[in-house]
Amino acid sequence: MDKIRNFCIIAHIDHGKSTIADRMMELTGTVSKREMKSQLLDSMELEQEKGITIKLAPVTMQWKGYTLNLIDTPGHVDFSYEVSRSLQAVETAVLVVDATQGIQAQTLANVYLALEQDLTIIPVINKIDLPAADVERVAAQIINLLGCSREEIIEVSGKTGKNVDLILDRIIELDGIEVINSNQTRALIFDSYFDDYRGVVLYVRVFEGEIDKNAEIMMMAADSKGLALEVGILTPKMTPRESLKAGEIGYIVTNLKTTREAKVGDTVTLVKEPAKEALPGYKNVLPFVYAGFFPVSNDQYKELKEAVEKLSLSDSALRFEPENSPVLGFGLRIGFLGLLHMDIIKERLEREFGLDLIVTNPSTNYEVVMNNGEILEIKSASDLPDASEIKEIREPWVKGEIILPKEMIGGVLNLINAKRGHQTNLSYIEDRAVIDFEAPMANLLTDFYDQLKSVTSGYASFNYELNGYRVEDLVRVDFLVGGHKMDALSVMAHRSEADGIGREVTKKLKEVIPRQNYEVALQAAIGARIIARETIGAYRKDVTVKIHTGDRDRKAKLLQKQKRGKARMKRFGKIDIPSEAFTVMLKRD
Repeated sequence: MDKIRNFCIIAHIDHGKSTIADRMMELTGTVSKREMKSQLLDSMELEQEKGITIKLAPVTMQWKGYTLNLIDTPGHVDFSYEVSRSLQAVETAVLVVDATQGIQAQTLANVYLALEQDLTIIPVINKIDLPAADVERVAAQIINLLGCSREEIIEVSGKTGKNVDLILDRIIELDGIEVINSNQTRALIFDSYFDDYRGVVLYVRVFEGEIDKNAEIMMMAADSKGLALEVGILTPKMTPRESLKAGEIGYIVTNLKTTREAKVGDTVTLVKEPAKEALPGYKNVLPFVYAGFFPVSNDQYKELKEAVEKLSLSDSALRFEPENSPVLGFGLRIGFLGLLHMDIIKERLEREFGLDLIVTNPSTNYEVVMNNGEILEIKSASDLPDASEIKEIREPWVKGEIILPKEMIGGVLNLINAKRGHQTNLSYIEDRAVIDFEAPMANLLTDFYDQLKSVTSGYASFNYELNGYRVEDLVRVDFLVGGHKMDALSVMAHRSEADGIGREVTKKLKEVIPRQNYEVALQAAIGARIIARETIGAYRKDVTVKIHTGDRDRKAKLLQKQKRGKARMKRFGKIDIPSEAFTVMLKRD
């Protein structure tokens, strides 16, 4: 065990984690030059296209007689629980900071996660070969953050491979893993995915004991049992072994049918000698962003349901339930960890399964306390019970952190206040400011990130975590098209913002809903009170064109007849609402 070193690479998005991992695999001869391609561990087509890591990937390397296990973690805030579990599986974290950009929000968030898990942090400055690199400025930021000395910081270039070997040497110099002599077996699941041909594959770190091939295993939190059909290490392809021993990181191919039976953070033990208690830190990750997914044609509903079921096999955080809308027909209400998670699932459904989708405005979940003391959880505004039965409504708040250049603080504080948030702290790292704030989750869902980027010319970075539920004065805003209530458009809003949202949405609906042969009223309402109205004018056909004389009575008679026809159409007419109308909240401009 003293020859094993487990480490992970943490960084902000696009600071070069996966590129450094590529160079390490080349240096250690894990992957031959012929098989090498950039961002080798980002195997999904979407990951390569967006240039981000979505799923973490472990790999085992040999270096100077030592076994090095690397976990390449995702950097995005939506997957921070996965990152925290990956950090629990290792002893060392390599902190990578871009020499041109310096410390960003997720650099900070991931450093705090690493310090919570009590890891040794090795600071690395990447991209030193770029002309815009300012190594000394970034080094000063890192010293300020970690309190390390200048000599401890390793300067590397992931692209050219310069000095990457120094990182591997530094990892070897650190202390080995403590040997725990115990007769129980405990391993931590830090990732799991569904393989179409083999079932659920677990990525685990064995803390105590060993897991042999064909052993009967048990997941302690999910309380499910299975067989370890194959165990082994990843180099990065699967390499079978007879057993996985304490201190090692590897994979287990099981006979489980879904990842719900083996969630990230769960503890694996043996059925014949089960462990007394599970490893710490497991929590059930609940989604807090919900959106309705509807197929453009109702014939595709079955395909949509099957596609989401397939994706949920390998993504245990994905929750869904059927939803029916009078306008959009049958669809699914799907829960996500965050907006990036939602974006990725939507792209995968459209690409991998060839579906045409309408996605309604994302909303968060609310807690409704009834007069009789019962607490309901609602996921969309249309589920809200009658106002007379409600005692109070609680909405989720988040704790956020924004890192930005000092001179842009004013604009960002105004933006936070506009979102009903408030600043809790303001501190500085060299020439950058760190704003800590609290705000309601619902107000950050639609376009907060886009507005933040435009206020700061793209220089700010943003990170958030859930911070409990608070009682607020919330109301449901309904939208009526031609007198008919559209449930799919209803939103929850704070009473102070309801009028503004009503006016804004009716204006936008006027632009996207096509004109009819008769007048159509667009209204926003709270209960029975109308708070905003726009009118889509009717097409007007000139019925008097065939009268050549100036006979006023005949003209008036024809116009009167047309007016009666329009009134009749208004009673029976059906308005065709285009799919853009349901995403009108997403696009502010």
